[in-house]
Parts: sequence; structure tokens; C-alpha cells
Amino acid sequence: MSREDELHALFKKFSDDAYCKFMGIELLELRRGYSKVAMTVRDEMLNFHGVAHGGAILSLADAAFAAASNSHNKVAMALSITINYRHPVSKGVRLIAEAVEESLGQRTALYRMTVTTEKGDLVAVCQGLVYRWEKALV
Repeated sequence: MSREDELHALFKKFSDDAYCKFMGIELLELRRGYSKVAMTVRDEMLNFHGVAHGGAILSLADAAFAAASNSHNKVAMALSITINYRHPVSKGVRLIAEAVEESLGQRTALYRMTVTTEKGDLVAVCQGLVYRWEKALV
């Protein structure tokens, strides 16, 4: 399978993720070590303050993290993820999360995720570490 065909197959696999579909998370872009996803905040994602629940924001960042870290077609599973929230968001706001590979090793890899509004306001910054296996995804 060519690298282009492999990325296309991975894009399809990640786009079919049941949890992401449930959350309304859409994969926009995928490259080796990089991904971009989007989600619009809905009523059921709001906390008792009337803003997006931190878990919903983390889910979006985690989806970007998962796609980017598995984009090398090797199974990558999260070891840790940290998140720093910077700005609350309301219902109807479209959020964009990007994951960028910062360090790729044989067994572990480190990623930085940012979540912004569609207008570019910073919502959260995350860092995630994965463990990598030799097993292929597609």
C-alpha cells in the first residue's frame, strides 16, 4: 500500500470512530504526526455554568491526539494527557483542535494539542504522551 493510500485508509478509520461520531467530532486533516478536528458545542455539552464542559473540550483534544499519534500506522495508546483551560465557550461555538508531534521515538511519542474557537481564540492547551507498538492499524 502506498503512503497516500495508507493515509487515506487511516483517515477513513479515524472518521468512523463511534465516540467521535457521538460527540460530533469531525476529522478535517491528517498528515504524519499531525491532525485537525472540529466540533460545535451543543446543549448537552454544557456544564452548570452554561459553558462547554471541560470533558467535552478534552474529548476534542484527545481525538486530535489519537489521530496524530496513530498517523504513522503504528498502534499508539495514550500514557498521559494534561490540559490547561484558558477561555470558556458557549453553545454554538465551533471548536478546532490541532495536534502536532513534538517528539517521535521508537516506543513513545509526545504531542501538543491546541483547542481554539473558529475565530482563533485560545480555549485550551494540552500535552499528550503515547506508547507505540509495532502493530499496524490498516
